[in-house]
Amino acid sequence: MARITVEDCIDKFPSRFELVLVASNRARKLYSGENPTVDIDNDKNTVIALREIAEETLTTEQLKNDLIQEYQTNTFSEDEEINEIEDNSDENEEKASELDNGEIEQNNEDFNDPSKNSPIESTQDNLEVSSGDEKKQDL
Repeated sequence: MARITVEDCIDKFPSRFELVLVASNRARKLYSGENPTVDIDNDKNTVIALREIAEETLTTEQLKNDLIQEYQTNTFSEDEEINEIEDNSDENEEKASELDNGEIEQNNEDFNDPSKNSPIESTQDNLEVSSGDEKKQDL
């Protein structure tokens, strides 16, 4: 059989990018052990995947869905799992808002307490003194 290229398959998908993603995903599946739908003819998995797309032995929708499933991280089989996640996220938001309110009040107390500001001032004074010493040493 003649060499197959991306140009032979471009009419099956709206963009080259999508074609390459689908073909590479199919090639990985072939490498992992799935059975090809065309004759192998001692070809590599990428060529077999492109031949499957060109000959339309697999539908474009099936190839797209395989790609989506490959990259999905969360799959839900029941509505209960979704509800549990939503309930947990609501609880986490409430806890986060409580923590934020506590931090704001604590920061306001620190700002109003002048004794907590003095270490910063003394550090700045020390920096000014040390920079003056360095200038004297340079002369």
